[in-house]
Amino acid sequence: MPRKFFVGGNFKMNGAVESITSIINNLNSAKLDPRTEVVIAPPALYLLLARQLANDNIAISAQNVFDKPNGAFTGELSVSQLQDAKVQWALVGHSERRTILKETDEFVSSKTKAAIDGGLSVILCIGESLEEREAGKTIDVVTKQLNAVAAKLSKEDWAKVVIAYEPIWAIGTGKVATTQQAQEVHAAIRKWLAEAISPEVSEATRVIYGGSVSEKNCRDLAKEHDVDGFLVGGASLKPAFVDIINARE
Repeated sequence: MPRKFFVGGNFKMNGAVESITSIINNLNSAKLDPRTEVVIAPPALYLLLARQLANDNIAISAQNVFDKPNGAFTGELSVSQLQDAKVQWALVGHSERRTILKETDEFVSSKTKAAIDGGLSVILCIGESLEEREAGKTIDVVTKQLNAVAAKLSKEDWAKVVIAYEPIWAIGTGKVATTQQAQEVHAAIRKWLAEAISPEVSEATRVIYGGSVSEKNCRDLAKEHDVDGFLVGGASLKPAFVDIINARE
Protein backbone atom coordinates (compact mmCIF):
# COMPACT_ATOMS: atom_id res chain seq x y z
CA MET A 1 0.00 0.00 0.00
CA PRO A 2 1.39 3.44 -0.89
CA ARG A 3 1.76 5.83 2.04
CA LYS A 4 -1.07 8.37 2.18
CA PHE A 5 0.15 11.94 1.74
CA PHE A 6 -0.12 13.94 4.98
CA VAL A 7 -0.28 17.71 5.51
CA GLY A 8 -0.42 19.21 8.98
CA GLY A 9 -0.98 22.88 9.84
CA ASN A 10 0.64 24.07 13.07
CA PHE A 11 -0.92 27.41 13.97
CA LYS A 12 1.52 27.83 16.89
CA MET A 13 0.53 30.69 19.27
CA ASN A 14 -1.48 32.48 16.59
CA GLY A 15 -5.14 33.14 15.96
CA ALA A 16 -8.36 34.25 17.61
CA VAL A 17 -11.96 33.09 17.31
CA GLU A 18 -12.56 35.19 14.21
CA SER A 19 -9.38 34.27 12.33
CA ILE A 20 -9.49 30.56 13.17
CA THR A 21 -13.13 30.43 12.12
CA SER A 22 -12.15 32.06 8.82
CA ILE A 23 -9.26 29.63 8.24
CA ILE A 24 -11.43 26.59 8.88
CA ASN A 25 -14.33 27.90 6.79
CA ASN A 26 -11.88 28.38 3.93
CA LEU A 27 -10.67 24.78 4.27
CA ASN A 28 -14.24 23.50 4.50
CA SER A 29 -15.23 25.22 1.26
CA ALA A 30 -12.05 24.38 -0.66
CA LYS A 31 -11.61 21.38 -2.91
CA LEU A 32 -9.02 19.35 -1.00
CA ASP A 33 -7.18 16.43 -2.59
CA PRO A 34 -8.93 13.34 -1.13
CA ARG A 35 -5.60 11.48 -1.33
CA THR A 36 -4.18 13.79 1.35
CA GLU A 37 -4.78 13.43 5.08
CA VAL A 38 -5.25 16.89 6.60
CA VAL A 39 -4.65 17.76 10.26
CA ILE A 40 -4.68 21.23 11.85
CA ALA A 41 -3.24 22.18 15.24
CA PRO A 42 -4.75 25.38 16.68
CA PRO A 43 -3.79 26.76 20.11
CA ALA A 44 -5.27 24.74 22.96
CA LEU A 45 -7.86 27.41 23.71
CA TYR A 46 -9.44 26.86 20.28
CA LEU A 47 -9.36 23.05 19.99
CA LEU A 48 -13.07 22.68 20.77
CA LEU A 49 -13.98 25.46 18.33
CA ALA A 50 -11.88 23.85 15.61
CA ARG A 51 -13.45 20.44 16.13
CA GLN A 52 -16.92 21.99 16.09
CA LEU A 53 -16.29 23.89 12.84
CA ALA A 54 -14.08 21.58 10.77
CA ASN A 55 -15.48 19.10 8.28
CA ASP A 56 -14.96 15.42 9.03
CA ASN A 57 -12.13 15.19 6.48
CA ILE A 58 -10.05 17.59 8.62
CA ALA A 59 -8.60 16.12 11.81
CA ILE A 60 -7.62 18.19 14.84
CA SER A 61 -4.33 18.02 16.72
CA ALA A 62 -3.19 19.49 20.01
CA GLN A 63 0.15 21.29 19.91
CA ASN A 64 1.20 19.56 23.11
CA VAL A 65 0.16 16.83 25.54
CA PHE A 66 1.31 15.78 29.01
CA ASP A 67 2.65 12.34 29.87
CA LYS A 68 0.63 11.89 33.08
CA PRO A 69 -3.08 11.20 33.70
CA ASN A 70 -5.45 13.88 34.96
CA GLY A 71 -4.24 15.44 38.17
CA ALA A 72 -2.35 18.30 39.80
CA PHE A 73 -0.47 19.49 36.69
CA THR A 74 -1.44 23.12 36.25
CA GLY A 75 -1.57 24.31 32.66
CA GLU A 76 -1.21 20.89 31.04
CA LEU A 77 -3.58 18.83 28.86
CA SER A 78 -4.05 15.12 29.42
CA VAL A 79 -4.55 12.48 26.75
CA SER A 80 -8.01 11.65 28.11
CA GLN A 81 -9.06 15.32 27.96
CA LEU A 82 -8.00 15.50 24.31
CA GLN A 83 -9.89 12.30 23.59
CA ASP A 84 -12.97 13.73 25.32
CA ALA A 85 -12.74 16.80 23.07
CA LYS A 86 -12.61 14.57 19.95
CA VAL A 87 -9.02 15.59 19.25
CA GLN A 88 -7.31 12.77 17.36
CA TRP A 89 -3.68 13.89 17.21
CA ALA A 90 -0.94 15.43 19.34
CA LEU A 91 2.13 17.31 18.15
CA VAL A 92 5.15 16.18 20.16
CA GLY A 93 8.78 17.28 20.23
CA HIS A 94 8.54 20.47 18.20
CA SER A 95 11.88 22.29 18.18
CA GLU A 96 10.33 25.34 19.84
CA ARG A 97 9.41 23.19 22.82
CA ARG A 98 12.80 21.47 22.80
CA THR A 99 14.80 24.70 22.59
CA ILE A 100 12.65 27.32 24.34
CA LEU A 101 10.99 25.12 26.96
CA LYS A 102 13.96 22.72 27.30
CA GLU A 103 12.02 19.51 26.67
CA THR A 104 14.44 16.59 26.63
CA ASP A 105 14.46 13.59 24.31
CA GLU A 106 13.36 11.51 27.30
CA PHE A 107 10.35 13.76 28.02
CA VAL A 108 9.36 13.82 24.35
CA SER A 109 9.50 10.04 24.18
CA SER A 110 7.44 9.72 27.38
CA LYS A 111 4.75 12.03 25.98
CA THR A 112 4.74 10.12 22.69
CA LYS A 113 4.16 6.82 24.48
CA ALA A 114 1.44 8.27 26.74
CA ALA A 115 -0.40 9.74 23.76
CA ILE A 116 -0.34 6.49 21.79
CA ASP A 117 -1.32 4.36 24.78
CA GLY A 118 -4.28 6.69 25.30
CA GLY A 119 -5.49 6.32 21.73
CA LEU A 120 -4.05 9.42 20.06
CA SER A 121 -1.89 9.53 16.97
CA VAL A 122 1.33 11.53 17.15
CA ILE A 123 3.18 13.93 14.88
CA LEU A 124 6.71 13.42 16.18
CA CYS A 125 9.03 16.35 15.36
CA ILE A 126 12.77 15.91 15.00
CA GLY A 127 15.50 18.10 13.53
CA GLU A 128 18.93 19.65 13.84
CA SER A 129 20.25 23.16 14.46
CA LEU A 130 22.27 25.13 11.92
CA GLU A 131 25.44 24.45 13.92
CA GLU A 132 24.73 20.71 13.90
CA ARG A 133 24.00 20.81 10.16
CA GLU A 134 27.24 22.64 9.42
CA ALA A 135 29.18 20.19 11.60
CA GLY A 136 27.81 17.26 9.60
CA LYS A 137 25.86 15.91 12.58
CA THR A 138 22.34 15.97 11.08
CA ILE A 139 21.85 12.20 10.92
CA ASP A 140 23.41 11.68 14.36
CA VAL A 141 21.03 14.24 15.88
CA VAL A 142 17.82 12.94 14.33
CA THR A 143 18.65 9.28 15.03
CA LYS A 144 19.43 10.16 18.67
CA GLN A 145 16.01 11.79 18.94
CA LEU A 146 14.39 8.77 17.30
CA ASN A 147 16.28 6.26 19.44
CA ALA A 148 14.85 7.85 22.59
CA VAL A 149 11.32 7.29 21.26
CA ALA A 150 12.08 3.78 19.98
CA ALA A 151 13.16 2.80 23.49
CA LYS A 152 9.58 3.32 24.68
CA LEU A 153 7.41 2.26 21.70
CA SER A 154 6.44 -1.21 20.57
CA LYS A 155 6.69 -2.15 16.91
CA GLU A 156 2.90 -1.83 16.67
CA ASP A 157 2.93 1.68 18.17
CA TRP A 158 4.68 3.08 15.09
CA ALA A 159 1.46 2.72 13.11
CA LYS A 160 0.24 5.75 15.11
CA VAL A 161 3.30 7.92 14.38
CA VAL A 162 4.01 10.43 11.63
CA ILE A 163 7.62 11.64 11.75
CA ALA A 164 8.09 15.33 10.93
CA TYR A 165 11.65 16.21 9.96
CA GLU A 166 12.02 19.92 10.67
CA PRO A 167 15.53 21.37 10.41
CA ILE A 168 15.54 24.08 13.08
CA TRP A 169 17.47 26.45 10.81
CA ALA A 170 14.59 26.38 8.30
CA ILE A 171 11.66 27.00 10.66
CA GLY A 172 10.17 30.45 10.17
CA THR A 173 13.38 31.74 8.57
CA GLY A 174 12.39 31.55 4.93
CA LYS A 175 15.30 29.14 4.42
CA VAL A 176 14.24 25.79 3.07
CA ALA A 177 16.19 22.57 2.82
CA THR A 178 16.78 21.85 -0.86
CA THR A 179 14.78 18.97 -2.27
CA GLN A 180 18.01 16.96 -2.25
CA GLN A 181 18.77 17.81 1.40
CA ALA A 182 15.22 16.90 2.45
CA GLN A 183 15.27 13.64 0.50
CA GLU A 184 18.67 12.65 1.93
CA VAL A 185 17.52 13.05 5.53
CA HIS A 186 14.14 11.42 4.89
CA ALA A 187 15.89 8.45 3.27
CA ALA A 188 18.22 8.20 6.28
CA ILE A 189 15.22 8.22 8.63
CA ARG A 190 13.58 5.46 6.61
CA LYS A 191 16.84 3.47 6.71
CA TRP A 192 16.92 3.91 10.50
CA LEU A 193 13.32 2.69 10.76
CA ALA A 194 14.16 -0.43 8.74
CA GLU A 195 17.18 -1.25 10.87
CA ALA A 196 15.93 -0.17 14.33
CA ILE A 197 12.27 -1.19 14.07
CA SER A 198 11.47 -3.28 10.97
CA PRO A 199 11.39 -3.06 7.16
CA GLU A 200 7.59 -3.15 7.32
CA VAL A 201 7.44 -0.17 9.68
CA SER A 202 9.95 1.67 7.48
CA GLU A 203 7.79 1.17 4.43
CA ALA A 204 4.56 2.16 6.17
CA THR A 205 5.64 5.15 8.31
CA ARG A 206 5.10 8.57 6.83
CA VAL A 207 8.02 10.99 7.06
CA ILE A 208 6.97 14.58 6.36
CA TYR A 209 9.01 17.76 5.95
CA GLY A 210 8.63 21.04 7.82
CA GLY A 211 10.54 24.28 7.56
CA SER A 212 9.30 27.31 5.63
CA VAL A 213 7.10 25.18 3.37
CA SER A 214 5.08 27.38 1.00
CA GLU A 215 2.88 27.15 -2.06
CA LYS A 216 6.01 27.99 -4.08
CA ASN A 217 8.22 25.09 -3.00
CA CYS A 218 5.78 22.38 -1.96
CA ARG A 219 5.32 20.76 -5.37
CA ASP A 220 9.02 20.15 -5.92
CA LEU A 221 9.42 18.76 -2.41
CA ALA A 222 6.37 16.51 -2.87
CA LYS A 223 8.02 14.81 -5.84
CA GLU A 224 10.77 13.33 -3.68
CA HIS A 225 10.39 9.61 -3.04
CA ASP A 226 10.64 9.72 0.76
CA VAL A 227 8.79 13.01 1.38
CA ASP A 228 5.29 11.96 2.41
CA GLY A 229 3.87 15.40 3.11
CA PHE A 230 4.45 18.53 5.16
CA LEU A 231 4.12 20.13 8.56
CA VAL A 232 3.33 23.76 7.81
CA GLY A 233 3.71 26.71 10.17
CA GLY A 234 2.98 30.26 9.09
CA ALA A 235 1.60 29.26 5.70
CA SER A 236 -1.16 27.24 7.38
CA LEU A 237 -2.71 30.54 8.50
CA LYS A 238 -3.10 31.72 4.90
CA PRO A 239 -5.39 30.71 2.00
CA ALA A 240 -2.31 29.26 0.26
CA PHE A 241 -2.46 26.37 2.74
CA VAL A 242 -4.95 24.80 0.34
CA ASP A 243 -2.31 24.81 -2.41
CA ILE A 244 0.10 22.97 -0.11
CA ILE A 245 -2.55 20.36 0.76
CA ASN A 246 -3.04 19.87 -2.99
CA ALA A 247 0.71 19.76 -3.75
CA ARG A 248 0.46 16.44 -5.59
CA GLU A 249 -2.35 17.42 -7.93
